[in-house]
Amino acid sequence: MKLFFSLSLLFCIVLCRGQDHISSFNAVTLTYKFHPKFFLYGEGQLRGNEDYSYPDYYEIKGGLGYNLTKNHKPFVGLGRYVNYKNHSLSREELRFWLQDVIDFKKGIVKFENRLRAEKSWFYEPKTEKSSQRMRYRYRLNISVPLNAKEVKKGTVFANVYDEVFFVSPMKPTFARNRIYGGFGYQIDEYFGVLCGYLWQREFEAAGNRNLHFIYLALNVNIDDTNHHKKTYEFPGAD
Repeated sequence: MKLFFSLSLLFCIVLCRGQDHISSFNAVTLTYKFHPKFFLYGEGQLRGNEDYSYPDYYEIKGGLGYNLTKNHKPFVGLGRYVNYKNHSLSREELRFWLQDVIDFKKGIVKFENRLRAEKSWFYEPKTEKSSQRMRYRYRLNISVPLNAKEVKKGTVFANVYDEVFFVSPMKPTFARNRIYGGFGYQIDEYFGVLCGYLWQREFEAAGNRNLHFIYLALNVNIDDTNHHKKTYEFPGAD
């Protein structure tokens, strides 16, 4: 445990030195497997964009997943997303999405491919403006345990991913790129923690923007299927 926090702290300090701002990205996730094929997923997030100490964004979301095979997990989700600006509500979003996750292992390294299609409805209370958006995302997520052959109680693991975002009808179509790197620790069969650095590049017609997040998360896994072998999910920054 001490090794995990030492590595995570050093990792974040090295990557964030020299940045013009540091943002916060905090999450709690719950994965509940109630059937050998079906699972529920829920997540809450709180972020401070360009100001670590002031949260100006939150989201609450969840959905139902299906284990089509051991390595293939379609999912349907719904969420509420709220932005604040200058301590005032600026935009609300309702989002519905479909996704497909296909993963495979090469030795102890796990490669996860995630495809997602999202439909969003926006409302801006100050201007009473409503709008809609379609967005498409692809993420390659790679994780590797560092002190064991698989993730189990007491395992420290490294996690990196790259995700690209495409939108319609807004311009530019290629709207965002996220790159993440960090470490995780599986405390016991239920709880795991993660810490890392996330770089986010926003591509906008008015000019591009970079965000530098310190990511902290608590992941909770509950498996009520009475399987002798537990599986541990660590969704990563989303």
